[in-house]
Amino acid sequence: MKLTAEISMYPFNENYLDPIQWFIGRVDSYDNIQRVTNAMATQVCGEYTDVMSMLAVEMQAAHQKWGKAVFVCKFIGGELDLAHSE
Repeated sequence: MKLTAEISMYPFNENYLDPIQWFIGRVDSYDNIQRVTNAMATQVCGEYTDVMSMLAVEMQAAHQKWGKAVFVCKFIGGELDLAHSE
């Protein structure tokens, strides 16, 4: 089963762009997960277990490296066309 997720990261850090860019770079290392980022959030799509496993690993890594951060995630079962825009 496919899963599409939207993730926003809010680091408790004055230099908030570095942790966000680091997190996006880590997400890019997963060849089996498609990623699109805009000014507000990052959308990812892939197999359900792959997406959920990636989020568990990378959110923990972000907390360990950067300290406190809030992650806001929305999930929809199925595959959405991340390139779609209106």
